[in-house]
Amino acid sequence: MRYIVTLFILLFIGGCAPKLDDLYTYTAEVKARAKPKIEPYPEFKTHPPFTYTASALRSPFEQPKRDTAPVSRPRVENCLQPNFQRPKEALEAYGIDGLALSGNFSAQGTKWALLRSNDGVLHKAKVGSRIGLFYGKITQIGNDSISIEQLIPDGAGCWQRKTTTMTTASKAGE
Repeated sequence: MRYIVTLFILLFIGGCAPKLDDLYTYTAEVKARAKPKIEPYPEFKTHPPFTYTASALRSPFEQPKRDTAPVSRPRVENCLQPNFQRPKEALEAYGIDGLALSGNFSAQGTKWALLRSNDGVLHKAKVGSRIGLFYGKITQIGNDSISIEQLIPDGAGCWQRKTTTMTTASKAGE
């Protein structure tokens, strides 16, 4: 009886073996239909070599020198002109809109204004200090403001005076 049961189990297990022939056939058909389209690589053209001929000039990767000669302009008679020969001060590298009044202090009887530039540097200035791009000069330092007199070009070769007031409420860039 044992042999019969064992034989029956083996035949039963053998009869359960899957028939995968149709699956293999279908897979082969799908692979045959799906042909990927691969475009050929583009042909790269070689460019002629470039010869750099500006070696005697300043390198484009170096900063320009800040020490430039003063601008000489012909004087127009009988009209207001700034002094172009005067050496520039540090605050003349910034426009008035690039500075903000941070406060003021007094030291040895001199009143100083603290100005913060838009690059984060804190500068000090007193009455008579030069400021701004338009030949400005600080004329008065108050508790929360400073007055600046600038020379603005009128387009005809002359310059006009303009007074600007900067307060502690104004920010750099306004």
